[in-house]
Amino acid sequence: MKVLLLKDPKEGELGPDPYVHEFASHGLQATLIPVLSFEFISLQDLSKKLAHPEAYGGLIFTSPRAVDAVKLCLCEKGGIREAWYNHSLRKQWNEKPIYVVGRSTANLVKEIGLVPLGEESGNAEKLAAYICIKNSSVSLPLLFPCGTLKRETLPRCLHEKNVPLDSFTIYQTSPHPSFQQALSDYFSEQGIPASITFFSPSGVRFCLKTIKTLAGESINQIKFAAIGPTTAEAMASEGLTVSCSAEKPTPQDLVACIRKVL
Repeated sequence: MKVLLLKDPKEGELGPDPYVHEFASHGLQATLIPVLSFEFISLQDLSKKLAHPEAYGGLIFTSPRAVDAVKLCLCEKGGIREAWYNHSLRKQWNEKPIYVVGRSTANLVKEIGLVPLGEESGNAEKLAAYICIKNSSVSLPLLFPCGTLKRETLPRCLHEKNVPLDSFTIYQTSPHPSFQQALSDYFSEQGIPASITFFSPSGVRFCLKTIKTLAGESINQIKFAAIGPTTAEAMASEGLTVSCSAEKPTPQDLVACIRKVL
């Protein structure tokens, strides 16, 4: 049985993407199609902020792309690289909480030498509640590197609890230049998948129309899944029936929820 996952392949991994591997272990053939493209901006300004951990109460990462931006800052010669990798700067940040959503983001945070907290929260709203408990006595703002299309759930929840936040835009999101052709090729070669999973509200916004066109009347045969509640909400707002939503943004949880509806 075939399933379509609207996401980038996992980079830097030995062997297959963990989602492809998990689906295959349950007899499901998963295909990945990237639907989003990212452009990093203001990296010099991000480096300047990262160089002054004393000005912040901690860090928040809600997407792998935000961690990628920090990685790029650490690759720049003459920037914060030396101070980071000789432990002094990294040690100062690790004395503060490093909040994350999801296992993928947490693993990337570990790769840059930081210790993540809150990865089991699963979504921004739950992470915000976790932060409010952990951060109740800290007056310094939390540094929140984010994208242009970030949702306001986390900033709003923290604002309501009087937790100061420095939201800093470091990447722009746009449709992947080849996603329409990739989707067209998939439907013509593989046919109608049993399930399609969206991994972000942006993915829903950019490619749902194309999927509806390609699927035609067969769209009612497809079980649509969401990686989490925020994406499920975006799907529902577009009039799409959400067959299931992963309890947590992991390959295991996504496979479990899809198997229940197939």
